[in-house]
Amino acid sequence: MSGFKVLGVNHTSFTVSDLDRSVAFFTEGLGFELLHRGGRNPEMIEKVVGVPGADIDVAYIQMPGHRLELIEYKGPADRSKVESRPCDTGFAHIAVDVDDVDAALAASLPYDVKPLSPPQDLVHGPNKGGRVVYTRDPDGVTVEFIQKP
Repeated sequence: MSGFKVLGVNHTSFTVSDLDRSVAFFTEGLGFELLHRGGRNPEMIEKVVGVPGADIDVAYIQMPGHRLELIEYKGPADRSKVESRPCDTGFAHIAVDVDDVDAALAASLPYDVKPLSPPQDLVHGPNKGGRVVYTRDPDGVTVEFIQKP
């Protein structure tokens, strides 16, 4: 026994280059609720994330049944961009159920969120008979839309 109990999932987080753009996509484009947005104490953030010079702005977005944290780092100056593909170890994405994959994709395009390929019909697995599409924003944040059968 581990000596503690997991009580629930607090949030999923993505680091983004443009917090305004990302918040707009998730709130205006997908209709989720912005719960909070603001900066954090840089000295504390350095300690929490283990990155000297870390300075962030953060936004919390409430999705149905899940909270998303979006972080824009203003420092350190040597930060970079991760380039990964879905097959690369460490790749992450968030999947949301939608009633219409095509409409979700259309709502994403104005926010520079583009499909990795055209929507596909699902022929195997728990969502067999549904449709799916992976989308990606300019930062590499990937959102999968799943339309149930």
